Order: sequence, then structure tokens, then C-alpha cells
Amino acid sequence: MKHQNKTLQLTAHGSLYTAHKQEISAYIHAATSSNTRKAYSADLEDFLKWGGVIPAAPETIAAYLTANAGHLKPSTLGRRIVSIGRAHSAQGMLNPCKSDLIRTVIRGIRRTHRTAVRQVAPAVREDVLQMFGGLHGVKGARDRALLLMGFAGAFRRSELVSLTVADLEFVDRGLIVHLRRSKTDQEGVGRKIAIPFARGPVCPVQAIRNWLTTSGISDGPVFRPVTRHGRIDPAALSGHAVAEIVKARARAAGLNPANYSGHSLRAGLITSAAQAGVSIWKIKAQSGHQTDAMVGRYVRDADLFTNNAAGAVL
Repeated sequence: MKHQNKTLQLTAHGSLYTAHKQEISAYIHAATSSNTRKAYSADLEDFLKWGGVIPAAPETIAAYLTANAGHLKPSTLGRRIVSIGRAHSAQGMLNPCKSDLIRTVIRGIRRTHRTAVRQVAPAVREDVLQMFGGLHGVKGARDRALLLMGFAGAFRRSELVSLTVADLEFVDRGLIVHLRRSKTDQEGVGRKIAIPFARGPVCPVQAIRNWLTTSGISDGPVFRPVTRHGRIDPAALSGHAVAEIVKARARAAGLNPANYSGHSLRAGLITSAAQAGVSIWKIKAQSGHQTDAMVGRYVRDADLFTNNAAGAVL
């Protein structure tokens, strides 16, 4: 009788799942960003092209990792493991990537094929000022606003290009940016970032006002493509375009563009704030970092010459 009741319960649960399968699938789909889903899909496609199958045995995945260890970064292989594991767990299968074999193989690959973490140069305040040289016209107004907003808000590229006019609230002390979603806020809780007025040519609030006035943008995306003839596209600028703008302005300023990327503006604010003695928790409030670890790396770099041991004795 007890076995029969359990069978009935399982049948009832299965019927409920079937009845709501479409809605459940939609929520599972919404649980990750489109970029994450694309990455998972590309990783899984590579595994299948190699000859893998789902479900896969740990030995098969270990062979796949070994075959790619020589030419793919350990970090890339780590992401591939996550993607393959998700392909199993999403279908209710046991995740073979959690086996001791896979953990040991990936640990061995990381120890054998160590790669230095590439850290782009931070665009500190002085760098941003240099990047202003030669800016004029419609495109110049956009680039000035983009550089200053990216720096002052410590924004990621994706956050910058996602901004709309509705996200900007001009107040007596400057500008409040309502960031609806970010890399570390996939559920869209949102947060507010204060951009204060600044003196001289580095005021991001005045720069964004000037860009909106010059462009005539009153709603929709704030940062948009601008043709060489000054025509403004209605679509939002891409994250890749932000990186290209930063590189182009670095080149114009006589800096090595290879050392700069879209992340340089975010890194620049964090580094500059650390040099100015701003506390880590205040920096995190601006940058949106969840832990001290990443911010701490910038703080350490900013303090390399402060109370330096060699400087004290030389």
C-alpha cells in the first residue's frame, strides 16, 4: 500500500511538471543572460564536434580536456566543464564534471599550463584627460561623455551600452544612474550610482548633458553609433565598440592602445580612488564588486610605491 501511494505521488508530480513544462522551461531560460547562454552553447558545440556525447562519461570528458590542454587556456577549459555539466544537470542527469577524475585532470592542466592573468592598464584621471585631445563635433561629444561616465561610474562595457535616458536622474549634486542590471546582478535587482559634479573639463555630468543636447537624444539608448558625417544611429552602441573607442583615444593620446580596453575606464577609477585613499567599501559601492578580492588587487597595485621597503633604505 505504501509503495502504491508513493507511485501515485510520483505520477501526480509528473503530471504537474508536464502541465507547467513550458513555463518551467521559460524560467530556466531566463535564469541566465543571453551572453551566458551563447557561451554555454558554443562550448557544448565544440565538445560534440570533438566527438563527445550527452550523457558523457567522466573518462570521455577527461580525454577532451587533455586533447585541448595544449592550445586552450585553463580558464577556457574550466568554462567548458561548466557548460558540459550544465548540459547534464539541466536534463536531470548526474553531472560527470563533478567527479574526482575531472577535478584532478583540470587541476593538473592548470599547474602544467600556467598562464599569466592579463591585466589591462587602468586609465587613471591623467590618462582620461590626455584622451580628450582632438575631440570635436558630434562624435567628440559622445566620446567625451562615454569616457567620463565610464570612468566616474566604474562601469563595465555592458553596463555603459545598456544605459537609457530613463536611467539618468539629474539632481542638485550631480547625476544618479539607475543601473537596472549588471554582470553580478542577473536577477535585475538594480542599484543606484552617484556621479557628482566635478570642476573643469572632467565633469561627467556636464559631459552627458552636452551629449544629450548635441545629439537630441531624449529617450532610448544613451550611447549610440555615430557616422563620420555625424549621423546618429537609433540602436545602442556595442560593448566591442566601447573598447575600440578607448583604444582609439589612447592611440590619439600617445599611449599604447594594446594596453587599454573598455575595462580600463573601470580599472582607472578604482586605481585612482585607491591612490586617493578612498576605502575599499566605498570603492565597492561605486564599482558594484561583491567581494574585496578583485578591488584589493587594484588597491595593492596603486600602493606599490607607498611606504615602499626599498624606498625607505635607498
